[in-house]
Amino acid sequence: MTEAAAETGSAQPLRYRDRVPWARTAVRLTRYADLASVRAARPMRAVRRLGSRLPPMVGDSLLPALLLLNVMTTRAPQELPVAVALTAALALPLVWRRRAPLTVFGVVAAAAFVQWLMDVQLSADIALLVALYTVAAKSGRRGTLVAGAIVEGGALLACLRWATEGAFLTPFVAVTAMVVAAAVLGVNVRTARAYLVAVEERAARLEQEHDQQARLAVAEERTRITREMHDIVTHNLSVMVALTDAAVYAQHRCPAKATTAMLQISETGRQALTDMRRSLGILRTDEPDAERHPLPGIAQLAALADQMGAAGLPTRVEVQGGHTHIPATAQLTVYRLVQEALTNTLKHTPTGTHAKVRIRCSTETVTLDVTDSGPRPPLPGATPSGHGIPGMRERAATYGGTLQAGPLPGGGWGVHTRLDLGSSGAASA
Repeated sequence: MTEAAAETGSAQPLRYRDRVPWARTAVRLTRYADLASVRAARPMRAVRRLGSRLPPMVGDSLLPALLLLNVMTTRAPQELPVAVALTAALALPLVWRRRAPLTVFGVVAAAAFVQWLMDVQLSADIALLVALYTVAAKSGRRGTLVAGAIVEGGALLACLRWATEGAFLTPFVAVTAMVVAAAVLGVNVRTARAYLVAVEERAARLEQEHDQQARLAVAEERTRITREMHDIVTHNLSVMVALTDAAVYAQHRCPAKATTAMLQISETGRQALTDMRRSLGILRTDEPDAERHPLPGIAQLAALADQMGAAGLPTRVEVQGGHTHIPATAQLTVYRLVQEALTNTLKHTPTGTHAKVRIRCSTETVTLDVTDSGPRPPLPGATPSGHGIPGMRERAATYGGTLQAGPLPGGGWGVHTRLDLGSSGAASA
């Protein structure tokens, strides 16, 4: 322990860099190097930020300024006026090359032709290549071909006049290569820009489609939950109300029946809670109710009939054909259709009504008929979408079926539908 540690009363061990002097020095040098690199990178970042903030015309003005400075520092005094004038005619139009590429190219080509007529060689001829690049990058294929042909013709005239004797081919090939390179580079830039625009448009379109699909999925899920909640709550509350009335009626005459009715009310309430949790997707797999109340299907119609009978609606269920091959979602649809039909019968018919459920199962279809013997007024036509009869029609349409509900010729009410197990809608159920 050091003296400083002894004075402060600290018993913590010293770090390695505090025990070894050269380690402490190395740490300091590393910090200084990091600080120096950060400070050195600041000017470069500032230059990049300044370049991105500058307007395009400012950047396009740099090349004309450099060409004018070059001609003023390299030409003899007697040649300076003509050289400066021709350089200005060649280079200054490049400032507006992004706004009017074809016009700028025409002006530069005319100035280059005047230069050739006056027999003056200038380094500012590079402006012709820059103008050609701009035309290739901004215009279409026809404009690029015309501009390239003009520049290539100028290169031929320049090599014929200024090439040394016997050395025409080498400079002509070199100039032609530069012309082709400028045109190809411009075309590549135009193609890349068009590709990026197409990619951005496609990304925006895909994002919009994704948002639309998400909104449709949310709407469909809300419709499904609303339909499930309506069927579950309406059925179980109707049964519980009927059982409660029976319990109140029997509490003095037959207490045992009243107790049985209250127990059935409790069981119905638990079933309703389990179905609501399952429909909302929050039922845990380790919950005890999941095993006692499996996903409703054709096998649970007998228990549903017993429940309806306890509530005052004697119900008989007939199932023709095997149903083990029917998907669970189709069986759930059949169960909900029967449940809703029986609930409507329980609510809208007088005491003494009987109901009958007949299901015919085959390899490809399931036919459902629910009839009752009780008279009742017709259901109002303006039923909100997703409730009652419209909700039953939506369930049947999931499997390509159409639902028919209405009074029977001999009295009573009937519901008929046929589900197609091989329909395309079955995959989205």
